Amino acid sequence: MSPVRAVRGATTVGADTPDQVSQRMQELLGDLLARNGLDHDDVISIVFTATGDIVSMFPAAAARAMGMGDVPLLCARELDIVGSTPHCLRVLLHIDTDRTRTELHHVYLHGARGLRDDLPE
Repeated sequence: MSPVRAVRGATTVGADTPDQVSQRMQELLGDLLARNGLDHDDVISIVFTATGDIVSMFPAAAARAMGMGDVPLLCARELDIVGSTPHCLRVLLHIDTDRTRTELHHVYLHGARGLRDDLPE
């Protein structure tokens, strides 16, 4: 078994609708898997958070729609901090990989791009 690592990602939605949340979450998860050379079997679990202005659906439902129903998925509410990015969805994927932390790529899309401008592309 390889070491357990984690990759982070975030995105935003323009409107709190099930279609928008699902589409943006699937885009984010797809990019995280592709950029890191991962497939479904590499994913151990996923933690999702959403800001308080996203209430139309559970972000984990988008992962289940991608075929990740057998992966442990957990949704939580993001802290409500003054000045934080609105309409923001975040993910933390725990993965099984031989890659080192410096070889992994975190993905920030749409209005979430500026959240971690300290990370290399």
